[in-house]
Amino acid sequence: MSARARARVLAFLDECVAAAPEGQRGALWRLAERNRQLDANLVRLLPHASVAPHVEGALDVLLIVVEGEGLLDDGSATAQELRPGGLVWLPRGASRALSAGARGLTYLTVHGRRPGMEVGRRPAGPAEQEGGEPPCALDRVCPGCGRLGSEAGARYCAWCGEELPIAP
Repeated sequence: MSARARARVLAFLDECVAAAPEGQRGALWRLAERNRQLDANLVRLLPHASVAPHVEGALDVLLIVVEGEGLLDDGSATAQELRPGGLVWLPRGASRALSAGARGLTYLTVHGRRPGMEVGRRPAGPAEQEGGEPPCALDRVCPGCGRLGSEAGARYCAWCGEELPIAP
């Protein structure tokens, strides 16, 4: 363990929420420490906003409701209530969607950090082998966190809740 590694308080979530401008949506705070094994985001959904149904295939996510209320739709017949203090486990491979109530929904997500993207040439797929180009996915890149959305046509980032660009 490095001599510089030490435990410390990074933020007070209530202060992060209070400091955010009224109407700000998406990530209000992000874990940004170097050499970390975790990612964490404090995310705000505005009243009646939602995160479209999606499946995270690689990571379990822990979600802690900080403020507001909403619903978790796991694909079953009944959506589950979300309110402050709620602790939700979102296992990898499980479908999930979030919707904010009339007061909005602010929550913290914590999950293992994804490995960084590597720069290099990927193996040629069928389109390149036939002289074509793969489709552009820039409309699925989140402007808030930079992650590529897992579903074509999604309106909000599954990670931070930021609205995605509109496809051309």
